[in-house]
Amino acid sequence: MKVDLYERIWMWGVGVMLALFFGTLANASFRYGFHPPSHVETIDPKAVLKSPQFRRQGVYVDGGGAVHVSAVGLMFAWLPAALTLPAETPVTFHLTSVDVIHGFQIVRTNGQSMVVPGYVSQFTTSFKAGDYLIACNEYCGVGHHMMAAKLTVVPKAQWRTPADTVATPTGGAHAAHH
Repeated sequence: MKVDLYERIWMWGVGVMLALFFGTLANASFRYGFHPPSHVETIDPKAVLKSPQFRRQGVYVDGGGAVHVSAVGLMFAWLPAALTLPAETPVTFHLTSVDVIHGFQIVRTNGQSMVVPGYVSQFTTSFKAGDYLIACNEYCGVGHHMMAAKLTVVPKAQWRTPADTVATPTGGAHAAHH
């Protein structure tokens, strides 16, 4: 079968572009730990602020000593608006929305997830000490540009466990802003 020169150029070009795309995807997955959100969990968006997991947003430590953050997105704010976390410690974020789709991005880190009403998004990451911006990177309405929060990461020795911590991520009220 005879294939025209221009068709061969386009076929090779498409093949190279696909190889670059999949190579970039593999690099991000293995080298930087970028992965799609997992642990699909549903929640009634109208009852988010009454649910045990999101009644009080903020930082808490479970019975095993793992650090968690519960946060809720709503037009045009993150609850809580400020967080303090320990450096070089895995932190699991549990996120949901009460109204529209939001994008939770901790700028300059690999902490990022889409926050969809009716679902609880979850990811785990760790940070170096410093101040970080938490931004909404999914257009959510006219006040989208104002939707931001602050994350302060302090050295482990300076971090204090929230006083009203609970034993499990989904049980009872957990720590308020820290």
